[in-house]
Amino acid sequence: METTSRAVAQTPAAEGGEQSPSARRTVDGYLRAPFPWYGLDEAFTGPRWLMQVGTAADGAVEHGSIGHGDEPSVRNEHTAGGEQDAKERFAVVVTVAAHPVRRSPDGTGLLEATSVSSAAWLAGVGLLSFTWPGQMDHSLRDDWLEQQTETAWVLADDLDGPDWTALSLPVDGVPTPFHYRESEFGWVLAGSTEQGVHLGAYGRGMSAYGLAFAVVKDIGAYA
Repeated sequence: METTSRAVAQTPAAEGGEQSPSARRTVDGYLRAPFPWYGLDEAFTGPRWLMQVGTAADGAVEHGSIGHGDEPSVRNEHTAGGEQDAKERFAVVVTVAAHPVRRSPDGTGLLEATSVSSAAWLAGVGLLSFTWPGQMDHSLRDDWLEQQTETAWVLADDLDGPDWTALSLPVDGVPTPFHYRESEFGWVLAGSTEQGVHLGAYGRGMSAYGLAFAVVKDIGAYA
């Protein structure tokens, strides 16, 4: 993936991990971000909830996620078309700071760039964190997750490939191109904004085609 390191995204697998609600909803990290956060626009009137931010090697906030709809059950066991699918309808918006390659504050190395592929990978792994195929033995979970995470990485590195289609959605009221794909686990999309951030999103039970994104005016209200 061009100038994009997996180190940029060391927390996505934990975003759906077994954390307390208070830990997930801590707003402090969001408030430290030097970039705007995005969520679904005001047309969405359902529940909204904070998840977790991710930081770069220098401790700066690099990305974070905001959930919308039904908060998915942790490590939820579902099969495509099963009861869990019918019960859980959610969409998560991932905001990623757009950065070029740059020197670390201590001058000892380089911090790699972020890109639309970064947002696509974060979204892909985020969806996996809420997925556990039915009938899978718990002992196989780690192997399955590692394999699927690698697949998400490969897909994110080839946004112009056959697994992705083009989708135009409003961002701050402006039609914006996104890369979009579906799987048996849900959907993933990624694109960029005019506000200096990349956007990723993933969900299940809510159609991506009717979504619109907007800057969150008061992230503190989500806590």
